[in-house]
Amino acid sequence: MKIHKEGYTLILIFFLFFAAIPFLTEIFCPVHTLFHWILYFACFAGFTFIVSFFRLPKRHLALDKDAIVSPADGKIVVIEKVFEDKYFKEERIQVSIFMSPFNVHVNWFPMTGKVKYYEYHEGRYLVAWHPKSSDANERTTVVLENKQGQNILVRQIAGAVARRIVSYCTPGSDVKKGEQLGFIKFGSRVDLFLPVGTEILVRKNQKVKGLETIIGHFPS
Repeated sequence: MKIHKEGYTLILIFFLFFAAIPFLTEIFCPVHTLFHWILYFACFAGFTFIVSFFRLPKRHLALDKDAIVSPADGKIVVIEKVFEDKYFKEERIQVSIFMSPFNVHVNWFPMTGKVKYYEYHEGRYLVAWHPKSSDANERTTVVLENKQGQNILVRQIAGAVARRIVSYCTPGSDVKKGEQLGFIKFGSRVDLFLPVGTEILVRKNQKVKGLETIIGHFPS
């Protein structure tokens, strides 16, 4: 288990913060009480959570080379046909993955291809499972196209707690399935907009693992 590079600075800041609390408590309240032990445990638990949030697990990419894999850990909250009006302007199958603060928050490219489009959108911070969060929240939009001309849209969405989206996309660049797409800090969501006719292999409320769970296959 590694720590993601996006966490280095924050982990150091929180380490100093959580270390300062017991230090100052010992100076100003040297007589130990139950309150001391509760406070110290809370500091330890808080720091452990921060470190675990930025964990970067070792994953094995699904062997099916034609599969669209999950770009994130979390739970499937939406599978429905919608009209995608920002880029494709046509009907698409939307598959949405909600990431709680306890999930791994690295995002990966779900397929190999070229980055045809990238845009960062400012927005609000509705809870990530809110139906309007896909269009109203702070988000990034990435469109990938493979060698067969099949394309998908991947959207990183900030939630009520998440306040920063990091994306490693460069328009026109070639990317490989399994490479890092970016990172969303503290609770969020990822939407996929797939071609109509895509064989969907997940179900609503299913828990998925990035790179290992197969979302589906393009229509033949």
